[in-house]
Amino acid sequence: MKALALLPFALVAACDKPTPPAPSPAPTTAVASTAASSSATAAPSPSVSVSASASTSASAPSAAIGPVPVLIDAAGKPLPQTEEKPSLRSLSWEQRVKLLFRAIQVDDPKIAAPAFFPLIAYREVKNVANAEADWNNRLMKAYARDIHKAHEQLGKGAMDAQLVGLEVPEDKAQWMKPGSEGNKLGYFRVLKNKLRYLDAAGNPHAIDITSLISWRGEWYVVHVTGFK
Repeated sequence: MKALALLPFALVAACDKPTPPAPSPAPTTAVASTAASSSATAAPSPSVSVSASASTSASAPSAAIGPVPVLIDAAGKPLPQTEEKPSLRSLSWEQRVKLLFRAIQVDDPKIAAPAFFPLIAYREVKNVANAEADWNNRLMKAYARDIHKAHEQLGKGAMDAQLVGLEVPEDKAQWMKPGSEGNKLGYFRVLKNKLRYLDAAGNPHAIDITSLISWRGEWYVVHVTGFK
């Protein structure tokens, strides 16, 4: 079942392990009372979590809960990966999706940096000669390119667009075993996500988000359009 996570700024929104975790039950449905709730029919029967009101204004992220959880310990070492399946009710995740949509609206990829898979995690996960160079020169450049393209999709009415939600097919999430994608550690992965929004006239649209992967029980974007 696909799940649609809703957020305050705008509505917002895991891959087989060695011993796969038990399939998660169907997401709990909590229907939001929002200005954009009438657009729910635009998505293919999603369940809805994390209800809140919709707005096109750029509210600042919560001071108590930032867009990226703590990634290092007191000694400055990366905290270890976990096998926790990410939740669409994570407040940090909500912050990240808000920032992703905002970056697309204003055509500024830097705003969406917290939504991308962290470099600290990438160094731990990927079995490549120079993970930092790969992250900077390949992945982040592709991320910026795709955010620019998504901004073009919004067109002249970009600032009037309203985010409906990030639709995630949670039942398709898989635990990716070490070695399955050039990875040293396992992680959840989910493909074919949809960033749904309304244009100024209230017409529904969607931006494809190709791949999300997990680090320590949180979803992060790793590919927006395709894998290149």
